[in-house]
Amino acid sequence: MNYNRINTIPYTAIGFMISRNLKLLITLIIVGTIAAYVVVVVIPTQLTQRAYKAAQTLGEDFRKAFQFTPEVIVDKTVILNQQTEVFELAVLSQNFEHRYSWTHSWLGSTKKIDIRGSFDAKVGFDLHQKFVLTVQDEKVIISLASPVVLSVEPKGDIRYQDENGIWNWVNLDDRTKATNIFIVDARNYAEQADFVQDAKVKMEERLKTFFKPYGKEVEIRYTTSVKQEM
Repeated sequence: MNYNRINTIPYTAIGFMISRNLKLLITLIIVGTIAAYVVVVVIPTQLTQRAYKAAQTLGEDFRKAFQFTPEVIVDKTVILNQQTEVFELAVLSQNFEHRYSWTHSWLGSTKKIDIRGSFDAKVGFDLHQKFVLTVQDEKVIISLASPVVLSVEPKGDIRYQDENGIWNWVNLDDRTKATNIFIVDARNYAEQADFVQDAKVKMEERLKTFFKPYGKEVEIRYTTSVKQEM
């Protein structure tokens, strides 16, 4: 009588195959976990650290070029706080000559002082205000307050031409009053002239020139003045 022969696999062989497959599965899980950790944690962390270091280097280069450190923001995180040992950044010095006529009348008699002289107007940025660099991949956004007239100083060449009234004569007190008003009027003139706009153009050119080696597009935003806490 013929019997059909059934091939059997020993239990030890089955156990070995299961054990090998299990080890392979565990190995794949471990490798996958490590790969995911590298992709999700390690690489972004390294990229972030490099971005932060680059931002710090940028801030240091900016300090050397402009004599103050702006606030630097990367990924909505402040990397550097604004720091400065001076509180004004003058980008334009403009000389101009100013004239003013002071008059005073008394009992129908008028005296007059014509004044003229040269001034030096310094225009730039009040560093009590926020100056912020927001660094992005291809762009840096610069947020700052508009420039202002920082100072208007007489150059010491003020000249007077007096004109006395019939009984209302020019005296030393008149000269003092006229000079004070003359200086105030010179500052008003400087603030209404094109000096502020010229300073704005000059600063924008300096900023674009500074960032050109970094290969970043520059966007400049003028903001409402916000005092920087010192």
